[in-house]
Amino acid sequence: MKTKNTPYDPSSEGAETEFSRKMSYGDYLSLDAILTAQHPKSDAHDEMLFIIQHQTSELWMKLAIREIDAARTAMRAGQLQPAFKMLARISRIFEQLNNAWDVLRTMTPSDYTTFRDALGPSSGFQSWQYRMVEFMLGNRNKAMLKPHAHRPDILAILEGELAKPSLYDEALRLLDQSGVAVPELVLKRDVSDAYQPSDDVITAWQQVYQSPQDHWQLYELAEKLVDFEDYFRRWRFNHVTTVERVIGFKRGTGGTGGVSYLKRMLEVELFPELWRVRTVL
Repeated sequence: MKTKNTPYDPSSEGAETEFSRKMSYGDYLSLDAILTAQHPKSDAHDEMLFIIQHQTSELWMKLAIREIDAARTAMRAGQLQPAFKMLARISRIFEQLNNAWDVLRTMTPSDYTTFRDALGPSSGFQSWQYRMVEFMLGNRNKAMLKPHAHRPDILAILEGELAKPSLYDEALRLLDQSGVAVPELVLKRDVSDAYQPSDDVITAWQQVYQSPQDHWQLYELAEKLVDFEDYFRRWRFNHVTTVERVIGFKRGTGGTGGVSYLKRMLEVELFPELWRVRTVL
């Protein structure tokens, strides 16, 4: 008979507790590999924070890449409801990435200097997954392939992405297919090049925003894209703020201008006409 002080035993209610021949939680998630993937190069206390923050960010980016690709495929097939769900998820992924900066900002400049030299020339600037996200969204700068030239496998993945229409390219094709004319020059451009804003595309989106009742799915698509870029911009801004807080205006470990380089990235628009159309409404 159980008494009030008897420790609770989950197995008494059927919980599995013996895993010598069954898949456990740790087995399913490959936790041995994940939890032993942190290899600090110094004895500094804060290096573990730095490693884990960047590793978890890479995991979230892996999921973002998967969701962006799936949303793009759904849009190409005209399946907008699943695409909307995926785009909403991508926004929330970037909300998580934003929250990660709050943890990293607990590291002071003094903390960072205790292990910064151990990083050598490694830098987040070299993240191929981040570059993949940028390419998928339409920010296609071929000069950014250079940091990955030493990895033919990764270079092939990035070059393969450049050969495909971006997420925004698919949105514009869908806009045109739905009866809102997009210039042929835009639709048939070389998708491997960086997208150039078009006044005619602003006019096309203007039609959607002025009569949302007639173009409801396009209207919802546009706002899902703006919602995502809003989170993405916050992520970039928080990145700049965190770097400036920790290293000031020193050059980055990878040789970039650090804060000055990141501030330039704040000027990049992923879906430019969706922001500019607001001025003409």
